Amino acid sequence: MSFSITGKTAIVTGAANGIGLSIARHLADAGANVMCADADEKQLIKELGSEPDDGNIRVFAGDLRQRLTIANLISATIDAFDQVDILVNASRQVLTSDALDVEDTSVETLLEQNLMTALRLTQAVARRMIKQADPEAKGQVGSIINLCSTASKQTRPELMGYAIAASAVQQMTRSMALSLAQHRIRVNAISFGSVMSASLRAAVAENREWRDDIRKNTPLGRIASPNELCEAVQFLAADSSAFMTGEIMVIDGGRTLLDAVTAPAH
Repeated sequence: MSFSITGKTAIVTGAANGIGLSIARHLADAGANVMCADADEKQLIKELGSEPDDGNIRVFAGDLRQRLTIANLISATIDAFDQVDILVNASRQVLTSDALDVEDTSVETLLEQNLMTALRLTQAVARRMIKQADPEAKGQVGSIINLCSTASKQTRPELMGYAIAASAVQQMTRSMALSLAQHRIRVNAISFGSVMSASLRAAVAENREWRDDIRKNTPLGRIASPNELCEAVQFLAADSSAFMTGEIMVIDGGRTLLDAVTAPAH
């Protein structure tokens, strides 16, 4: 059983900061070719540099809510690395919702950003994986990993839209796992909480009491760094998890076993 991803090509979305950036760097350090995608071109270049002529890290800036942008991302990846073996849908948006406000569009916005972008990219990448696969070869053709939140199970009223989108990503993961299994493409998800994502960092900067609240009510007694998700992503991307598909891996320090946290921060 191998954790190796050397020579494989990964697309990582949300790669300009936080968890997506940590995952992109980790996969590159582990020997994969990585196309780092994000809407924030300035931040991408700041963190990863402008696109080099060679090397195993490239950057792609664009709004992945647009179908043409998705097509261009895949084309850029193929031009750079000839194939795509791994997709990590790490791009997320967090917004608050007002359950009684009929003018509130947060649910639609978060479904578009967190669910539909991941679904459309999954569909497009899966089609490329199937096209490039050797029908005579054995083993996996590709691995797709979706990131979502423990808000899908234990949420707050003001996180209604985010919770709905997180739940939808989980069900999309299961459905796509069944649809793509015949093509030897695995689809899994990581549901996380008490991890210092970019959105959580911004939230606790404005509400300093939330940090202690989260630590107190996370059984392992701390907030994890984004890097602590990276090994799990590599596991799901590699042959080490070759018989796993449709699974939702929870990484939250035990928080969903308790979750008395009062802060709307995931």
